[in-house]
Amino acid sequence: MSGTTGTALSRAGVAVMRRLAYLPLPGLRALGWLLGWVLYGLAASRRRVVWVNLGLCFPQLSRWRLRAMALRTFIHFAQAWLDRGWLWHGSDQMLRTRLRLAGALNELQGEQPAVIFAPHFFGLDAGWTALTQQLARKFTTIYSNQVDKTVDAWILAGRKRFGSPRLFGREDGLKPVVAALRAGQPLYLLPDMNITRQESVFVPFYGVPTATLTSLARFAKLGRAKVVPVVTRMTDFGYEVEVKAAWPDFPSDDLRADAETMNRWLQTYIDAMPTQYYWVHKRFKVRPVGEDSVY
Repeated sequence: MSGTTGTALSRAGVAVMRRLAYLPLPGLRALGWLLGWVLYGLAASRRRVVWVNLGLCFPQLSRWRLRAMALRTFIHFAQAWLDRGWLWHGSDQMLRTRLRLAGALNELQGEQPAVIFAPHFFGLDAGWTALTQQLARKFTTIYSNQVDKTVDAWILAGRKRFGSPRLFGREDGLKPVVAALRAGQPLYLLPDMNITRQESVFVPFYGVPTATLTSLARFAKLGRAKVVPVVTRMTDFGYEVEVKAAWPDFPSDDLRADAETMNRWLQTYIDAMPTQYYWVHKRFKVRPVGEDSVY
């Protein structure tokens, strides 16, 4: 595909997403349900990734139950993607109706440094949007640029829509992120991915030794910050964004112990809505030395 054609298709895709913002939510979710079925049928390699992830984490479930969860995962994935139309182009009032911020909101009041643990549920963009729209603080996060420049500009504009947040690129390094943290700008961090062996320790995740990033504890320590979980659930009305109480005694002086703590908490959040987690990612890609790939 040529760069010109790619750009034209990307612009057309963004235009469609703008139009989808005006659809009633039930109709949009029905469209996402259909798209999820199509993706489940066509994306064979990614479907296998989801099957393997679910099988490793929920070995007690039957094969048919796991397949049903995998299908539901694809449906939530598609619905959440289409929801970005109204998240980034819908009216302010529409968003306040569909994004319900609840829980321990006091944890994010004032100026105390805070690292927000935002697990990779499909509603992660809805959670970010709710915080930046409805709370009077300047939030920060770390952003990875997209290869497609049109899509990259669209995503950046969507994530910068409210509250003048700061999005740091990975090339910016740690210093400006830590400085913002110490200045009282909460960091919306998504550290539950399998990225590199160098930045990870192997600790249990659903009983499986898993390469786990230590960035949550490191940022909290460097920023002299508490860790506040924010978990976003897709609902019939839109999304519920729950701010949970800060974790006690975190971080410690042991990065491995902190990674284990993070995974234990994460498991409790996933167990409450297992098909809304980002199982399409190769969560177990990096294996301990000597172990074969599970994929």
